Amino acid sequence: MEIATKTKWNIDAAHSEISFRVRHMMISMVTGHFENFNALAETQNNSFDDAKFVFIAQVESINSKNKDRDEHLKSDDFFDVRVYPEIKYVSKDFDGKILIGDLTIKDITKEISLSVDFNGIVIDPFGQTKAGFEITGNINRKDFDLTWSAVTEAGGIIVGDTVKLIIDLQFIKE
Repeated sequence: MEIATKTKWNIDAAHSEISFRVRHMMISMVTGHFENFNALAETQNNSFDDAKFVFIAQVESINSKNKDRDEHLKSDDFFDVRVYPEIKYVSKDFDGKILIGDLTIKDITKEISLSVDFNGIVIDPFGQTKAGFEITGNINRKDFDLTWSAVTEAGGIIVGDTVKLIIDLQFIKE
């Protein structure tokens, strides 16, 4: 009987980004990202079929290129970073194209599906084996109790409900 050994992959944070986009006043998009995050993958082989993924972002590190907006996002109007310092995603199934897993924000866990482009595996000039992914998906912020909203004088909504996730990850094989 052959026992399968698992391969572990650690995030290459210098070549990865977890970002988001949300509609602002329904006329433009605001983009932000998390500067402090970690991600791990575990595979049975180099194909990444049935790989297990875990992503954790530190909410305190949110950066939308506007200090006042970032402080508002950290407040109890949105993420309430003092009580809920992390956002976590744990995969349950991956078929090579669709990643299904549990996303937890503010102690609310919902199953979400993300689209994945697996960009392949290469050996870098330093002999490290690396794998790259582009991952996208949408969530409704209100599903995670991110319900703050305001209305403009003309009746327009300040913050859209749909948040687009754009995740670019590069892993290094242990």
